[in-house]
Amino acid sequence: MQTNMPGNILIIDDEEKLRSLLGRIIRLEGYSVKEAADLKTSRKMMEKDLPEIILCDVKLPDGNGVDFVSELKKKYPQAEVILLTAYGNIADGVQAMKNGAFDYITKGDDNEKIIPLLNRAFEKIQLVNRVARLESQFKKNYNFENILGESSMIRESVSLARKVAATDATVLLTGETGTGKEVFAQAIHNGSKRSNKPFIALNCSTLNKGLLESELFGHKEGAFTGAIKEKKGLMEEASSGTLFLDEIGEMDIGLQAKLLRVIETGEFIKVGDTKPTHSDVRIIAATNKNLLFEVESGKFREDLFYRLNAFTIVLPSLRERKSDIPMLANHFLKVYNEKINPGVESIGRDFLDALKKHDWKGNIRELKNIIERSLIVSNGRELILADLPMEFSVNDTKNSTLSAFDLASVEKLHIQRVLNHTKNNKAETARLLNIGLSTLYRKMEEYSLQ
Repeated sequence: MQTNMPGNILIIDDEEKLRSLLGRIIRLEGYSVKEAADLKTSRKMMEKDLPEIILCDVKLPDGNGVDFVSELKKKYPQAEVILLTAYGNIADGVQAMKNGAFDYITKGDDNEKIIPLLNRAFEKIQLVNRVARLESQFKKNYNFENILGESSMIRESVSLARKVAATDATVLLTGETGTGKEVFAQAIHNGSKRSNKPFIALNCSTLNKGLLESELFGHKEGAFTGAIKEKKGLMEEASSGTLFLDEIGEMDIGLQAKLLRVIETGEFIKVGDTKPTHSDVRIIAATNKNLLFEVESGKFREDLFYRLNAFTIVLPSLRERKSDIPMLANHFLKVYNEKINPGVESIGRDFLDALKKHDWKGNIRELKNIIERSLIVSNGRELILADLPMEFSVNDTKNSTLSAFDLASVEKLHIQRVLNHTKNNKAETARLLNIGLSTLYRKMEEYSLQ
């Protein structure tokens, strides 16, 4: 029996007895079934209520089922079509599959096949719907509305990205590591007319020249040892969509010439091939390097640099947009507290003040990691100064003169961490600190610790 929600099925066949018998068999499996004797009737029925699966005879009074498949898949691509024929032939079967049919079977050949076949078709429909829902959710997570920040620099970057998204222009994203370059690339793709096509990301620094060339452009069978079959490259896989090339400054200068050709002509040559392959792919590149300096030092092609530099978006470092830190920190708190520590509901003022003083060499990625780490060690309902790593506070004060207050702050943080570790067990805390219990109480009173 069908265990999932029953699917809606339309049977199109001019033989009434066969159609009725098939309908009864399918209804017993939990499916909802409608019947039509010709294509004209079926078209009217589908306009009112589109079935998920269509069982269609090949020879009908007003048309041919094989041709009807092509019409259906153009108008209703989400529907699955199974063709039925009294006299199967290979040519019809091949053409039916080319036109988009799910399968092609002979009537009465094996009635036991029809139910498993319907179940498989319905499973495919459910999978496609599930993927569509996940893609929809993914796009919601990666759009311009979800790029957080009210500072003028980030708003300017978002404004430029919105404008270029509507075009097919090549984009260069520059900024330090962790500033959100891939998030911007995905938002640009999702805001473009290519949003329903593939978005593929590749970090150019993770592969050597040979592997990167094969990964990008693909190869022919036998092109090199281990190339046992032809492989599509990402340029081909991302055709009609977007290819995001992160760390473009790490790409070998020889491959840069091939990339330039793709940008200028839409063509490339696979490894081991002699003829070009065409790809309608949009390139978004990103780097944390100064590409002009790389050009001057001979490590990056000047012509490619100017081709990429036609539309550049600079992503500001977190140091340049510290006013956005509270918003970002609270966002990461909401994202991770349910998974890590649901008891934490807010962020303390001292905690936020410390975040604002930090240097943030890892930018937003570092901030996210700090919030995750703090949630793990926190024992309260609010993230407090003591939940930050010791190195975090030391690094923030290393360039300042260590006054008595600074040293006291370090001691206070350390005592609070040990108290957190022992779940506020004073005797165990004093033992771990190697001080007397009375000394601990005195210092707790001095630092207003509870």
